[in-house]
Amino acid sequence: MKSDIQIAQEAEMFRIKDVAAKYGIEEDDLELYGKYKAKLSDDLWEKVKDRPDGKLVLVTAINPTPAGEGKTTTSIGLTDALNYIGKKAVVALREPSLGPCFGIKGGAAGGGYAQVVPMEDLNLHFTGDFHAITSANNLLAALLDNHIKQGNELRIDPKAINWKRCEDMNDRVLRNIVVGLGGKGDGVVREDHFVITVASEIMAILCLQNGMEDLKKRLARIIVAYDVDGKPVTAKDLHAVGAMAALLKDAIKPNIIQTLEHNMAIVHGGPFANIAHGCNSVQATRFAMKLGDIAVTEAGFGADLGAEKFFDIKCQMAGLSPDAVVLVATVRALKYNGGVPKTELVPENLEALKKGIVNLEKHIENLQNFGVPVVVAINQFATDTEAELQFIEDFCRSKGADFALSKVHGEGAKGGAALAEAVVRTLETKEAHFTPVQKLSDSLEDKVRAVATNIYGADGVDFAPKAQKELKKLTELGFADMPVCMAKTQYSLSDDPKKLGRPTGFRITVRDVYVSAGAGFVVCLTGDIMTMPGLPKKPAAFDIDVVDGKITGLF
Repeated sequence: MKSDIQIAQEAEMFRIKDVAAKYGIEEDDLELYGKYKAKLSDDLWEKVKDRPDGKLVLVTAINPTPAGEGKTTTSIGLTDALNYIGKKAVVALREPSLGPCFGIKGGAAGGGYAQVVPMEDLNLHFTGDFHAITSANNLLAALLDNHIKQGNELRIDPKAINWKRCEDMNDRVLRNIVVGLGGKGDGVVREDHFVITVASEIMAILCLQNGMEDLKKRLARIIVAYDVDGKPVTAKDLHAVGAMAALLKDAIKPNIIQTLEHNMAIVHGGPFANIAHGCNSVQATRFAMKLGDIAVTEAGFGADLGAEKFFDIKCQMAGLSPDAVVLVATVRALKYNGGVPKTELVPENLEALKKGIVNLEKHIENLQNFGVPVVVAINQFATDTEAELQFIEDFCRSKGADFALSKVHGEGAKGGAALAEAVVRTLETKEAHFTPVQKLSDSLEDKVRAVATNIYGADGVDFAPKAQKELKKLTELGFADMPVCMAKTQYSLSDDPKKLGRPTGFRITVRDVYVSAGAGFVVCLTGDIMTMPGLPKKPAAFDIDVVDGKITGLF
């Protein structure tokens, strides 16, 4: 089979204005970025906002493994397949980060014959949204250090600064740095840090904002530091809000491109799925629900992180109510959860499958706990045996979840027809009764316990002294009614990445806590969460080039 980039570059693309026209969007409602990319205008929202909402379908997955699951590929392929069987569907996705593209993970445009195009543009600079976020983040950092240099009227404690600089690249040497070295005019010497752009609070804000006025309110609430009395200092105190908003003026508008089968894809935002909520923008999802009869969207990492945050943070904040969930898994990933090494996943192994399927079982139970019907999608590989597939199908149906095979990677929409029909069947025959796990009226500690016990399956939660101190402080500052955003390893239901399957008899340890006041949630850190990744020994960047005017090696 051809590489992803070969398939994408050989595909015939329609002009984006013609793709948009299929959904009743006029050219005047688009802000064009060349022939194949555009932003949706504010005027378009005014035209469609009173339309009835389409059905909302979330695509999530089991805990990610080295064997791969194919969540974004499934989201795109399902959307094409829904259109293929006669439904009007729109997909809403996240924008990829440059760091993983040049590091080890690769891009996020789907794969095989279930991709969005132009994939090179999407995986690289796209429409400049991430650059705008980086600039706004670093403007705030510059204003903060300049304020200290110019007399520190706000009495900021240099040892209580929590705002970090950012860039959208994996650069481990920037994790912990010293700034202000040199002469007197070079600022105050202090320790500083960088995070990758997708980990910036401004990214999370962009994805939760509801227009310019809401954006500015959220930016104003960002806590950049604490003063010598322990009181918060905000972006508003530094007079940074207006200039930051100016940098983000265009970035807050959702982008559209197309699938390989010329259906519309709304791609906007990309917050880190560990320390933020890991979903595309609320505006992108709302547009998808207004422009399609079915809106397909996705959340980051496995269902214990991405889906939980989609439900408890994004849906609660935006007033969204999902109608169904597609839970993606592979035979190989389930065998890996059953203890089979990555190098031995191809041969049939029903015993390992029986051991590993408990991971799928827990995710099905979790999603049903939210009151949303589940369709399990097995992303099929040629090496999967009939006995393995039949075992999974029987298991899913015994758990009250519909089941379908997905062959969208190799066959596109046609290969996703069975999945599309299963999703439609679920939407038509099963009613959702969406109920968040986190109750906003509960204490911050109780919200953490609710997620840890109900979603992860933990016996309880241990709060380190530092975390206890911060929780008390944040409660006193008035942040107790915010949802918690759990920062946890994606590889396990527990906080230990080595515990695969469905761990039992464990407790979750919260080591630290901080507030993302602008985004509107409290982040609880478990384990060692990396916010500035590093490059591997052989980065993907080694294989990327431009040959005869075309980018090569991106996939």
